Amino acid sequence: MQYSLLAPGKRLRPVLALLTCETIIGHHHPAMAFGAALEMIHCYSLIHDDLPAMDDDDLRRGRPTCHIQFDEATAILAGDALQAYAFQVILESDLEPAQKVAAGQILAAAAGAEGMVGGQVDDIQAETHGGDADFLMAIHRRKTGAMIRASALMGVEAAGGSESDRKAFEKYGECIGIAFQIADDLLDVEGSCENTGKRTGKDQDRGKLTYPSFWGVEESRRKAERYVEEAFDSLQGYGEAALPLRQLARYIIERNQ
Repeated sequence: MQYSLLAPGKRLRPVLALLTCETIIGHHHPAMAFGAALEMIHCYSLIHDDLPAMDDDDLRRGRPTCHIQFDEATAILAGDALQAYAFQVILESDLEPAQKVAAGQILAAAAGAEGMVGGQVDDIQAETHGGDADFLMAIHRRKTGAMIRASALMGVEAAGGSESDRKAFEKYGECIGIAFQIADDLLDVEGSCENTGKRTGKDQDRGKLTYPSFWGVEESRRKAERYVEEAFDSLQGYGEAALPLRQLARYIIERNQ
């Protein structure tokens, strides 16, 4: 669990929760436990995604994947334990019971059959059965987008935000979630193993549905830019307080890892 959870990485989801909370109330401290829980769920999903039964990867975050470093059974159990620990951390946090319940519900929905796991199922099925552009969007709104959207919403819960905050940050999370996946697809085409910390060129080899496979590299890049602009629009009511979130959105599509 420590080997995978503490490996070098972007920590996008916890950072998003912390920055959302900070934008609303001026500091991020109430969102720390929620951020940790988000990273645990994300890490568990990476451990399981890398297994031979799914993506069969041997490199993650610049290091051997969990099942390569240890063995398949240990990797499965490490992922299972991280999933359970995420909800323990939420329940043991210092926030109000209603905030903990809301955060747990958001995270469970985003990580489960209608979110990340459901998107992964369809992503695997698409390798053999294919699909159109609408199916690709549906996959990634769940497989990647649901957890990123949940990160922003959990930041709102930690801050005790209003309904207008929830709407604004849900839109922001939705937009940068899609932009992030487009950038990931582009990195698989254009990136290097040294920068990304994982094997590149896998998507085409496995016949995965990707944005470049439908729209090409340049149009995919333009789509990512448009989603970032929409994310900026959702933050208009927050002035300078939202500058870190604007920078995060820009980083998502300019990163090389």
